[in-house]
Parts: sequence; C-alpha cells; structure tokens
Amino acid sequence: MLIRKAPDFRYSEITPKQVYMNRRRFLATAAIGGGLAAAKSQKLDLDSIVKIAPLEERIYRHRCVETWSIVVPWIGFSLSAFIKHVEADAKFVAFETLYDRKIMLGPGQAGIPLPYVEGLRMDEAMHPLALLCFGMYGEPLPNQNGAPIRLIVPWKYGFKSIKSIVKIKFAQKQPPATWNITNPTEYGFYSNVNPAVDHPRWSQSTERRLGEFSKRKTLPFNGYADQVAQLYNGMDLRKNF
Repeated sequence: MLIRKAPDFRYSEITPKQVYMNRRRFLATAAIGGGLAAAKSQKLDLDSIVKIAPLEERIYRHRCVETWSIVVPWIGFSLSAFIKHVEADAKFVAFETLYDRKIMLGPGQAGIPLPYVEGLRMDEAMHPLALLCFGMYGEPLPNQNGAPIRLIVPWKYGFKSIKSIVKIKFAQKQPPATWNITNPTEYGFYSNVNPAVDHPRWSQSTERRLGEFSKRKTLPFNGYADQVAQLYNGMDLRKNF
C-alpha cells in the first residue's frame, strides 16, 4: 500500500508531469536494468530493497544547480530505513550509479569520470527527508529519471540526488563525488542549496520553476532550513559549500 502523507504543497503547485518529462525525454532511450545495491558484504536485489519499508509518496521541491526547479511527487522511503536494515556503522555513505559502456557515453564524451559517484555524511543520510526513491507521479521511475533506484536529497542541489544506484558503500572517510572531483571550485561536496553563495558563473539567488516564466527567490536549503539547518551548526557554509 502506498502511503500518502499530507503534502507541504498544494497539489496545484506540482510541476505537471509532461513539463518535467519533456525536458528529459532525450535520455529516454538508455535501457536500465534492475541492478543490485550492495551494502557491506551484502547483495540485495530490487524486490528485497523495496520491501524494507512501506512506500510513501512525498512531494518535494527539487532545485538544480543550473537555477531551474520543480515540485515532484516522489515514491520511496527514508534512506535511514535501508541503513538500519543493513546495520551500517560508518561516518559516510557512498553511492555509485549504473555504467554500461555498451549503451552509455564514455568519460571523454560525457566530460566527467564514470561511473558517477556521490556521497553523504551519515547524519545527512539518516535524516528522514533523505529518500531512497523508486517512483514518481504514481508510477515506477522511468529510465531517464534514475530507474530503478535513485536518491532524493531535497535540501541539496539536484546533482547530489544520484540516479540508477547499483552500489551503496559505507566509509569512515569522505567518499568522492563526481562533480566535486571534476571541478571542486564550482561544486562542493555538501552542495546545499544556498542563495547567498553563487556559482562562479551565475547567481544562485533566484530560480525558474519549469512551466513558469518569472523567476522566484531561492530559499536557503531549498525551503527545508527549519528541518536540516542544525546538521551544519558551526560550519562555514561559504567554505563548506
């Protein structure tokens, strides 16, 4: 049974499905299979992972580092449920995406090292807002949106929400993150949404929601500051961007 929690948004604020899907249609031909997510020495198939906790529909803001945004009804459960299930004991969580050279661009063509990798500090990963996601708009994730499993971290820029996860590892040291190792002066490890810290090539103070013409002000932590700001108490968010 899918649990639908009372949303923080009016349903009228959800980005229409076709508006979002049309933006990403160019990726739809990539055939993504049902991969495995590995934690510690365990191997769990997709059916096993989906059964770890009840699925919920959560309507979240999603803010791209390139200043567009959406509001999407995702389907999944808190990443913390998975971490507790595998009894992980670590300071960081590392993620790796599917990479099949037969159907995907090579690193030279993509302009980034592959496979794509990301990471979270353990307290970030255990926060209830961090979502292990299997669907959107009431349906399973399509290929171009990260099938079969992706991460949603709504207070961070979108590239932190890694797609098509095939490996989950636990580490004591900060793991690599693709955009951070590719260009560390532009993409920090934390990459929290912060309108006060601009990208070197553009302002992050405003955003344009897909389907709208006018820009709106970007909110600290993408509007989730009251729930997540305490994770970063005492940190210089300009240095730890």
